[in-house]
Amino acid sequence: MEEQGGERSSIVIGLIENRAKEVGMAAFDLRSASVHLSQYIETSSSYQNTKTLLHFYDPMVIIVSPNKLAPDGMVGVSELVDRFYASVKKVVMTRGCFDDTKGAVLIKNLAAKEPSALGLDTYYKQYYLCLAAAAATIKWTEAEKGVIVTNNSLLVTFNGSFDHMNIDATSVQNLEIIEPLHPTLWGTTNKKRSLFHMLKTTKTIGGTRLLRANLLQPLKDIETINTRLDCLDELMSNEQLFFGLSQVLRKFPKETDRVLCHFCFKPKRVTSEVVGADYARKSQVLISSIILLKTALDALPLLSKDAKCFLLANVYKKVCQNETYASIRKRIGDFIDEDVLHARVPFVARTQQCFALRAGIDGLLDIARRTFCDTSEAIHNLANKYHEEFKLPNLKLPFNNRQGFYFSIPQKDIQGKLPSKFIQVLKHGNNVHCSTLELASLNVRNKSAAAECYVRTEVCLEELLDAIREDVSALTLLAEVLCLLDMIVNSFAHIISTKPVDRYTRPEFTNDGPLAIDAGRHPILESIHNEFVPNNIFLSEASNMLIVMGPNMSGKSTYLQQVCLVVILAQIGSYVPARFSTIRIVDRIFTRMGTVDNLESNSSTFMTEMRETAFVMQNASQRSLIVMDELGRATSSSDGFAISWSCCEYLLSLKAYTIFATHMENLSELATIYPNVKTLHFHVDLHNNRLDFKFQLKDGPRHIPHYGLLLAEVAGLPHSVTEKAKSITARIIEKELKRMEVNCQQYEQIQTVYRVAQQLMCLKYSSQDKGSIREALQNLKESYLNNRL
Repeated sequence: MEEQGGERSSIVIGLIENRAKEVGMAAFDLRSASVHLSQYIETSSSYQNTKTLLHFYDPMVIIVSPNKLAPDGMVGVSELVDRFYASVKKVVMTRGCFDDTKGAVLIKNLAAKEPSALGLDTYYKQYYLCLAAAAATIKWTEAEKGVIVTNNSLLVTFNGSFDHMNIDATSVQNLEIIEPLHPTLWGTTNKKRSLFHMLKTTKTIGGTRLLRANLLQPLKDIETINTRLDCLDELMSNEQLFFGLSQVLRKFPKETDRVLCHFCFKPKRVTSEVVGADYARKSQVLISSIILLKTALDALPLLSKDAKCFLLANVYKKVCQNETYASIRKRIGDFIDEDVLHARVPFVARTQQCFALRAGIDGLLDIARRTFCDTSEAIHNLANKYHEEFKLPNLKLPFNNRQGFYFSIPQKDIQGKLPSKFIQVLKHGNNVHCSTLELASLNVRNKSAAAECYVRTEVCLEELLDAIREDVSALTLLAEVLCLLDMIVNSFAHIISTKPVDRYTRPEFTNDGPLAIDAGRHPILESIHNEFVPNNIFLSEASNMLIVMGPNMSGKSTYLQQVCLVVILAQIGSYVPARFSTIRIVDRIFTRMGTVDNLESNSSTFMTEMRETAFVMQNASQRSLIVMDELGRATSSSDGFAISWSCCEYLLSLKAYTIFATHMENLSELATIYPNVKTLHFHVDLHNNRLDFKFQLKDGPRHIPHYGLLLAEVAGLPHSVTEKAKSITARIIEKELKRMEVNCQQYEQIQTVYRVAQQLMCLKYSSQDKGSIREALQNLKESYLNNRL
């Protein structure tokens, strides 16, 4: 396999659909040697579920079939890729390549786990589309990369993405999870970060990718979340363990997870006669992978054995004490020199790779090494010769993998022009980079000798590579463990340790309880604004909808974002910025925020709004968290109000937890009819026709007369216009107040009974002792009888 650079995507995706609105997807991660299979019914004509998964995987290649089997009213996955993923390489393969029978056989043979453990017999008929996509994906990868996937080497998951919280692509953007909407804050030099950028203090590429994956698809399993939180508890209470683990993790190479793919993928043919630049490059990468693996296995025993939490204790038991790793390390030691270490400096790395194999194993390799050393020495002697001959005291001899050795001369040392002997002269800052014909010739010989070393080394290492490939599932486990530890220690624990004590606290979880956050803060904005005002939230089965009101700029949108980000942080297993929090596990987060035209789909602001709202209504479940900001303001006021009201009633019937921010004060009337609706407002003081924003959330609706008109006056609207608008508003409000008064009288008895039920439900999930609960019940009874509720 070719080496994947940096954090560039390493995922190949196969996509196919049928006319029953089903889509099959196979995501083949070349870096971690894993295949994730998903098959689902596409509930949106705009392919929101498919877009969400594509956004999550961030593929480098998308494979589709040529024929469009799109259901009626849908464009088809092939056209979807053309329209929205033009920057991603698209590959069209014949329909015969998408063979579900071949896919099932391939997955059965290549999966690291037993087919029975995967449930392949159960999934075969149910998930035939994703198996067909897997067949095409693996076939293309093997043909394109010139490799054969090793049997029992791939980590395979079925429908894995839906075992986690689902956040659609629009919500990812609205909540600024990966990228901020506005990177630079207006009027300041501060850079606004996303949640991902805030937490991205991981040290390995795999840890960074795992963090991104967790943020896009947080966990739903309470036991797994609490296992991570127990680990964080111990790290926060034991500084020695925290700093010790941080130091040990630095000893593992940054690219450890990438090593796997070089053992899971075997070149189609390896012989001693094969010599060439491309093959030498592949051999070099393979040797580098073995050195990386050796360095990682050397560091493995240093992981702490003193931890008490299940996660860290299990890592020590299943990984550090695993004899398989000691066996692999011993096999490597039989071939690889003990002094060889992973290096990042290019020429040091090249030298380590050339001399990785122990001396005396292969005569041709020893000759190639002698040539490599001789040419390296000749290059340095040439530099010394030029140093003396041309009186260049500061002449240096840098090296890079593309160019080889070259000369770097400070401009101040050059009197006039460089001698004609120097060629390829380039200015680089305060230095001049150049070469000579002699150096170029020596570079070619040096590179050729190194290539010979690589090829001969790989031929000699075939036995070792085959032995390592037998234990490739153990290496998969090691990479997963290191990525997880990197994320928990270097990201979660590091972020908490940089905050004042008790600013971040451990969340609690329930399956059916309330969503309660006491003194919650926005994790991103609090780092920008020193005096961020915290706010609470309480949602339960008995009070599952909040209507948040307040003037423009009072903090409504920030509050909606804040609640969602706190829930996401909690469900990835991190502490949260709050004094206390208990969270009912959320299966999906939906957001309807922002007002922009979508020119790509020829949609106005209102049409975009309605499409997003329709997606929410069609996919929301009882366990979803829905936040809607300013629904209905992009059309006429009467239609907008009617749509907002009916959407609220529909969401109330779902029992999903919903936060609805609006300027429509009429919507507060919902709370007079439906007892499970609560109205809140952001507190604003009015002084001399000036709005003083407090950013504090308080109970009930608060009517601030003409706040829109006050802001309009600040913007420069003529006084006569705003005065006329005030008189019109006064007459409208008078009628609304009379209607609300009637509603209050009509529904007063129902509201009282419901409030009793709500308090009883709170007591149901209370952790207080029996005496306190008995006293609370007595007080509730007295309040009800005395009409004080």
